[in-house]
Amino acid sequence: MITHKKMDFYQHLPYFIINLFNWRLPMLYHYTDFAAFDGIIRCAELRLNNILNMNDASEMRFFMKGLCKAVAEKLQAEGEYEKSRQIESFFQHEMAKEFRYSAYAACFSKYRDDAAQWDRYGHFGRGVCIGFRENLMQKMVGKAIALQEVYYQEDIKEHPLVAGFFQLMKQQEHFSEDLPGLQRLMYDAWVQSAAFKHPSFASEREYRLVVSPFISNEFMIAPKYHVSVERIKKYYPLDLNRMCGKLNMYLADLVGEIIIGPTSSQSLPILQDYLDDCGLNVLKGKISLSDCPLRKPTT
Repeated sequence: MITHKKMDFYQHLPYFIINLFNWRLPMLYHYTDFAAFDGIIRCAELRLNNILNMNDASEMRFFMKGLCKAVAEKLQAEGEYEKSRQIESFFQHEMAKEFRYSAYAACFSKYRDDAAQWDRYGHFGRGVCIGFRENLMQKMVGKAIALQEVYYQEDIKEHPLVAGFFQLMKQQEHFSEDLPGLQRLMYDAWVQSAAFKHPSFASEREYRLVVSPFISNEFMIAPKYHVSVERIKKYYPLDLNRMCGKLNMYLADLVGEIIIGPTSSQSLPILQDYLDDCGLNVLKGKISLSDCPLRKPTT
């Protein structure tokens, strides 16, 4: 919990010492634009978007197909050809309902002030990066909300879920879609598919905050819709103030630092005034300018 003494302490510390403290703490970095930054900081709302609307949708499907193939081949190697056909049929049936299993996520990286992250996710370096304290984020998750390290693997044979499906099928004499634990494994598969990417992206060291609304008994947050000129997008808003409050802390405790993008025109004093007016003056001393030598786009 932030006290007035703690806030004063931050305000009077030398700038370089504050940054030294921040850099030594494990952080997860969220690269974004200033409109989304305003939603996170002023409104204390973190939007989790449908992964099926992201570039990763094909990789989710690749993961599910690869998982199905790995389980089927493992069963075939044991001579369980009928069960192999049954699990393939089950996966095909479930994958046809992918919209029901839509997961929603916000993306983070372990890399601080990284050129690739700025270019891909930080509005081409014109945006901002928020560093969240990893240990506090881990405490905030549970049930239908998970903080997952992205799984980079082209060959899915060694994924733990392969063994899970295989063991369940081996233990049952007769297959049924109502087998105890089968639906839970499928839920886990869809959740983990939301944190799967091709190995060519492994350099991102990505983490994802994932919500799985299809676990209906454990997820009570109502969806919202963003309406633009071109389309309507569904998302789930996480109330960061409420989530922090459950741990007797504030949003300013969760945010470890703020980095202004390398090609951004954002004024540092104005950003400090903005934080002050948002009641987050404790964050004013946690702002830094990017050292990344990313060039401004040419016209």
